[in-house]
Amino acid sequence: MESLVARAGWWLAALLFAVFMFANALDTGFAVHMAIFALAALAGLVISLRKTDYKLAAAGIKLPTDQSRYDDDLVRAGVILTTFWGCVGFLVGLVIALQLSFPALNLGFEYTTFGRLRPLHTSAVIFAFGGTALIATSFYIVQRTCRARLAFPALARFVFWGYQLFIVLAATGYVLGVTQGKEYAEPEWYVDLWLTLVWVAYLVVFVGTIVKRTEPHIYVANWFFLSFILTVAMLHLVNNVNLPVSVFGSLSYPLWAGVQGALVQWWYGHNAVGFFLTAGFLAMMYYFVPKQAERPVYSYRLSIVHFWALIFLYIWAGPHHLHYTALPDWAQTLGMVFSVMLWMPSWGGMINGLMTLNGAWDKVRTDPIIRMMVMSIAFYGMSTFEGPMMSIKSVNSLSHYTDWTIGHVHSGALG
Repeated sequence: MESLVARAGWWLAALLFAVFMFANALDTGFAVHMAIFALAALAGLVISLRKTDYKLAAAGIKLPTDQSRYDDDLVRAGVILTTFWGCVGFLVGLVIALQLSFPALNLGFEYTTFGRLRPLHTSAVIFAFGGTALIATSFYIVQRTCRARLAFPALARFVFWGYQLFIVLAATGYVLGVTQGKEYAEPEWYVDLWLTLVWVAYLVVFVGTIVKRTEPHIYVANWFFLSFILTVAMLHLVNNVNLPVSVFGSLSYPLWAGVQGALVQWWYGHNAVGFFLTAGFLAMMYYFVPKQAERPVYSYRLSIVHFWALIFLYIWAGPHHLHYTALPDWAQTLGMVFSVMLWMPSWGGMINGLMTLNGAWDKVRTDPIIRMMVMSIAFYGMSTFEGPMMSIKSVNSLSHYTDWTIGHVHSGALG
């Protein structure tokens, strides 16, 4: 009963705090977001009260958890929501593509203009579709490779549903015009704080599950997931150091400005791609490709070399987004050199994935899942060749500010 009272108390406190912030809001966007926070807290309170067996709670009886079964409730919810967010992201992408050819589709409303819907599209695909898939699959894979249930199941639920709340806050902020105006980092300061809280909880759940493992070896997929979680946390914290104008308003000013701000932004922006859309999805590759092919990883040693080379080189490549700008020339060249070197570990991973199918290539004809995996790995290989090539200054002078860059991102993300 004490745990129920404590849980309900936390939800009630969150609800009252959100209502207080809503009542003192200085702008419409902040008020809308506090109302969403309040509704989420109210939903949490109602669900906590309705799902409790009061007879058992009053008697102080807690039903034991079946440790022989994996905790897959969040994984199932993740599959459904990943599909939903994918449909939303692709639909908004179609709308803004049509707006470029048919400007009348902006509809004359500030909320439906290209400038507001474009970040909604990118974030829906990367963070809603991709992020939900990553959280769900990381929870699925870490349990099976560690032979242990998720550590801190209540905290794991907070991570999953808290991340969904972040998606809703970010999406509504884009439409309302409440953004920092930074690529892939548009949400304002209070949404960033919420994501920080969720992400720290995510790290605790993931590391806690690894710590309680019954399998002695930490499989390479978990290395990639852990690098994704830790690096995204670092990128998020550094790039979103902002000073709010008021705690009751959405407006804030960044600590970084000028060329330093541009460099920090693209250090973040490129590595959001590198660790969110690459490291996390490579973790999926290293688990699901061998599993579906019923073959061991072609070279486990190569997978370890792939991991360390990738995480060391990727973090330096961001300046290639700022060729021919006010960024010092040596920094531009540094980004270019590391980008070209990045080709080698990237293709090492591609080769490892494809060669895992040795002795199982006949399944490409009969198994549609294997067929999709092969196409994904092939797109990964082509994108990670095209990226280093486009980072070369002479090539970049032709490709930058053209649809080639957009095509590169889409082939990598969709592939």
